[in-house]
Amino acid sequence: MDKLAKIYVAGHRGLVGSALMRQLIAKGYSNIITRTHAELDLTNQYAVQDFFDLEKPEYVLLAAAKVGGIYANNTYPAEFIHENLAIQTNVIHQSYLSGVKRLLFLGSSCIYPRDCPQPIKEEYLLTGPLELTNRPYALAKIAGIEMCWSYNRQYGTQYLAVMPTNLYGPGDNYDLETSHVLPALIRKFHEAKLNQSQTVTVWGTGTPRRELLHSDDMAAACLFLLGIEQSKLIETLDFNRPPLVNIGCGEDLTILELAEKVKSIVGYQGEIVLDVSKPDGTMRKLMDVSVAAKLGWQAQISLSEGIPIAYQDFVSAFN
Repeated sequence: MDKLAKIYVAGHRGLVGSALMRQLIAKGYSNIITRTHAELDLTNQYAVQDFFDLEKPEYVLLAAAKVGGIYANNTYPAEFIHENLAIQTNVIHQSYLSGVKRLLFLGSSCIYPRDCPQPIKEEYLLTGPLELTNRPYALAKIAGIEMCWSYNRQYGTQYLAVMPTNLYGPGDNYDLETSHVLPALIRKFHEAKLNQSQTVTVWGTGTPRRELLHSDDMAAACLFLLGIEQSKLIETLDFNRPPLVNIGCGEDLTILELAEKVKSIVGYQGEIVLDVSKPDGTMRKLMDVSVAAKLGWQAQISLSEGIPIAYQDFVSAFN
């Protein structure tokens, strides 16, 4: 991409979007377009149309979404499917109408079947039943992938869907009712340390395995993919399937192992208690990242390096 290319980052203030902004600025891109939710409601078709007519971006990074953990997905399923379908439908369609050169659609590893083989290859999409606790969100994201593929086939667009594994990093959501597992653990252990609590409760059996990727690694992967020549993508990807690339580190650990790691980094001295009455969610979601590796990208930030950074971000944000 030219350094002066007009780039629209949808959802620039979230965990994913803010990481994309940091990477773009660090790489010297200066013509970045953003809108807050108050300035542009992406679920409003006419507002999105007016925005694209006015700004005419050349590249679109679609990171705007309603996201959350098991509790939020279980409690607000209608909001998760409605808002995500509306956002991506409006942005992808208007990108086509306004002649956007390339669009990158950010999905989630929950699009894959609950019990598919591990590690998860891109080709496993739609080969089995989804995890029920986040099915509405997953179905919305699958529709976005299918939309990118459909527009590529019918209109010759260059839209790519990237599926990051579980993300964490600066600007994460630490609300215990809506956050994902790592930020929730960071907050629980930090508050337990301050309150000198004897125990910290972790949901489920502790046996599910999770792969975690720092948001800055994810953003670096997105810019890498956005800048790849179309000819190289055609050589590497199977265009008889959706234009989909997994983004992850290729390693995972159990929830209990993750909790122990966070406990040590935070400096909490109490005990971990497992609440087995709470749901585990999907037992394992390890991404096969061989396609990204073949294209020339791999993760750089280890958990041992990344969790302390995330913890300091949490402390700074809440003090």
